[in-house]
Amino acid sequence: MTHRVNDMPLPLWLPESGSGPGIVLVQEIFGLDAYLQGIAEKLAALGYVVAVPELFHRFQPGWVGEHDEAGIQRSMEVAGGLDFPLAVQDVVASVQYLRGLPEVTGGAGVLGFCLGGTLAYAAAVASDPDTAVAFYGSGVPDQIGTLDQVSCPVLFHFGTEDEYITDYQKVVDAVEDRENAEVHLEPAGHAFLNHLGPWYDQAAADRAWDITTLFLGRTLPA
Repeated sequence: MTHRVNDMPLPLWLPESGSGPGIVLVQEIFGLDAYLQGIAEKLAALGYVVAVPELFHRFQPGWVGEHDEAGIQRSMEVAGGLDFPLAVQDVVASVQYLRGLPEVTGGAGVLGFCLGGTLAYAAAVASDPDTAVAFYGSGVPDQIGTLDQVSCPVLFHFGTEDEYITDYQKVVDAVEDRENAEVHLEPAGHAFLNHLGPWYDQAAADRAWDITTLFLGRTLPA
């Protein structure tokens, strides 16, 4: 089922009960691929109403990238066309849209991977989701100075072997004395949760997902 927000496609997944808290699931550079659809299904199975904003809709509608070397390169080129502030507005608008749906009860949060991890955090800075989860967002360490502007609980995930994010310690230091922010580190590379990608690490993925579901259960109970 696809809704629209400001002319942007917003596919929706409903839990078996038909209603629950909302989660805006924010894409990687690969678009709404089989991996992201699988995550949406897993979140819906936990009891959430899940929406996935199509972030590239203005310049590359319907984009789905492959996970081989050439596909990663092409996806990075496509993602290079993204207007970041506009994309943050798209995520924020998606949260607000979810809150207005009759199927959504008990608030709405954001959860994103890679590019989507950075956007999920930026949306938590710019607005008021009820919870936020950011998986290996490469822009997060440089933006972590804005943590005081985040009003909701936030969970960050990073891989300590991530060649693209070597300064995750900035985030670890920033959340040290905060009650509503936490960091989880895995001895893994970038995008370790994505089973279609080259850096998938099943043990790390399973641990991080368990931590995420517990965090969501505390901060946005379904």
